[in-house]
Amino acid sequence: MGIEWAWLRHTATTAPTPDKLRLKGAARCSVFLLHGLTGGPSELAYVAHYLKRRAELDVWCPPLLNHGQPIGVLARTRWRELYASVTGQFDEARRIASANGAPLVVGGLSIGAVLALMLAAKFPADVAGIICLSPTLFYDGWNVPWTHRLIPLVDFTPLKYFTYQREEAPYGLRDEALRARVAQEYENTSLQNEGEPNHGYAHYPIRLMCEMHHLISECLNILPYVTAPILIVQAENDDATSPRNAALIYERVGSLRKELLLLRDSFHMVTVDLERAKVASAMAAFCRSLVPVSPVSGIRLLNQ
Repeated sequence: MGIEWAWLRHTATTAPTPDKLRLKGAARCSVFLLHGLTGGPSELAYVAHYLKRRAELDVWCPPLLNHGQPIGVLARTRWRELYASVTGQFDEARRIASANGAPLVVGGLSIGAVLALMLAAKFPADVAGIICLSPTLFYDGWNVPWTHRLIPLVDFTPLKYFTYQREEAPYGLRDEALRARVAQEYENTSLQNEGEPNHGYAHYPIRLMCEMHHLISECLNILPYVTAPILIVQAENDDATSPRNAALIYERVGSLRKELLLLRDSFHMVTVDLERAKVASAMAAFCRSLVPVSPVSGIRLLNQ
């Protein structure tokens, strides 16, 4: 990843990102999914539509705080602000699920999975299940530059305010055709014009990465308080976060029911990569298993 420099501290905010990815199913189970850092809801679109179409689930994939804003605005996001924003979105999701008498499953991709774990630990009575997709507790994948190890030190210097890393191939994608499309999109993206609703960024603000270091530390501390059934999905050759992330979560959470799916033909972006159908199918099966059984018929209150 190449280093770029820019002073974008006074970048103004723009109109909020439209909240478009809300899918209404049969209201028997609700799924609240969070996208990854510098990503957007579109990276969850395939699995969201699969869950709605094949399993008749209600699915909501809201945009994370300041995603879709100019990158200078995104860079100013503090981890506590991000978590508070997600908690507010979760409050809405659980109110709707409760009104429908439906179990609520929380999940996410990458940092979205970290946020989902934190919600599950804080609100155990409201979370019926957790889906962790490429969870990111350590940036230790084979494509992560050695400079990332300096994040804890850079956090104490002014460098973080004007340093950005440009993302480079393979962009979390084993799918070469999709990788080429991303490369073409990123080719004409600069720090001055970056920030489009529902689309990812070509750069990582170092200031934001420093904030995520604190968020991840908080998540590591609360893992034993996660008690809901959990599905963890990770690629064996994840370019950003190794399977060590999935293994640590599996070992430390307090959940009695744990499922681990390792993928052989994907990189980090498992929701859009070559095995996305396999991922979506596993998610659907997991959510179906959490739907209450009718006391009269003895069958699940959801079309199989």
